[in-house]
Amino acid sequence: MIVIEEVGPPATVQDLGRPGWFDSGVGPAGAADRGALRLANRLVGNPEHAAGIEVLLGGLVLHAEEPALVAVTGAPAPATVDGTPVGHACVLYLDAGQVLRLGFARTGLRSYIGVRGGIDIAPVLGSRSYDTLSGIGPPPLRTGTRLPTGPPPRNWPNIDQAPQPGFPELMEIRALPGPRDDWFTDPAALFTGYWTVGQDTDRVGARLDRAEGPPLQRAATTELPTEGVALGSVQVPPGGQPVVFLADHPITGGYPVIAVILDADIDLFAQARPGQRIRFRRAGTA
Repeated sequence: MIVIEEVGPPATVQDLGRPGWFDSGVGPAGAADRGALRLANRLVGNPEHAAGIEVLLGGLVLHAEEPALVAVTGAPAPATVDGTPVGHACVLYLDAGQVLRLGFARTGLRSYIGVRGGIDIAPVLGSRSYDTLSGIGPPPLRTGTRLPTGPPPRNWPNIDQAPQPGFPELMEIRALPGPRDDWFTDPAALFTGYWTVGQDTDRVGARLDRAEGPPLQRAATTELPTEGVALGSVQVPPGGQPVVFLADHPITGGYPVIAVILDADIDLFAQARPGQRIRFRRAGTA
């Protein structure tokens, strides 16, 4: 068992999600930064899809009831084991009763804790992820939550540490024009200047504020019938502030989608905290 002693900002159990349930109105959910979860699992010898813990900013404290191998990846939250500082994105051995404490990350938004054997709770629709929009999956962690771990895999970690690049002050995010870019007088305005991530951001999506450049103005003022939206869709409500859909996004929407972020850049965008500067680049251009 992994026992949660303290929780700061929200922390949830996440794996790589539950694809294939759109026809039932259920989105995939899963880790917002999929690459960081995969890395945490590889470091402890798990399959990449094993469930771990997604921690917003930091502030989580846990202990292992039995010896355990863990790894912390994603946003570089300073970590200690029984008060001794330990490295980021490296294999950590916890003896029975030892306490892992995460401080608050100075850059990035989401850290991931991988545990050898994975978090072994009952899956819902094939996934152990919590979906904040639908409420499906295990509830957010709280003080006293006990998380069982699965049997250790046959593979053993073959590296002790994996270097992770830092997060830039200005994130360059590649996107393709969306299915409704013709609803705007100048859809290229999205790719001009830069934006900042607003305070209104969570696992569902992130609202952007215009920091430098022209506003987005609608050419069409009619109502748009509800239609499907994908991960990374940049939807623009009437106010002109784009919303980028993340892991727990709704599967349909009624506002025009001006662009869609490349899947390869979703993990980076998921680490953008409020105030982060964002510049969109049209995919395929220098």
